[in-house]
Amino acid sequence: MKNHIFLILLVALSKSNGIMQWLKHHLLTCPFKASTGLDCPGCGIQRSLLALMQGDLIASFKLYPATIPIISLLAFTVIHLKFDLKNGAFIIKMLYIGIALIIVINYTYKIFTNQLI
Repeated sequence: MKNHIFLILLVALSKSNGIMQWLKHHLLTCPFKASTGLDCPGCGIQRSLLALMQGDLIASFKLYPATIPIISLLAFTVIHLKFDLKNGAFIIKMLYIGIALIIVINYTYKIFTNQLI
């Protein structure tokens, strides 16, 4: 059974075909960008997740700097819900504020460097 799961994951994550290739060609369209022609504050997260799934941390960060903190926030939230950590709620709030700042700073940087189009 374990060999079958490993084989399925190997085929799914291979670069020549499988899920990764399918996902690259079927990304969701951003409704904000489709209507205005400008990037929204969340544009780039899908491509960043794909780069992260392929193990390219630098490309993932360049595409959308908040991806890794968002994933860490989700993981920490699951751990906090499972084990009820003492200061878990405070840490989640601070992570949320930090991620919001990263998103705002990244979007402001895109505005001032004319990278929105």
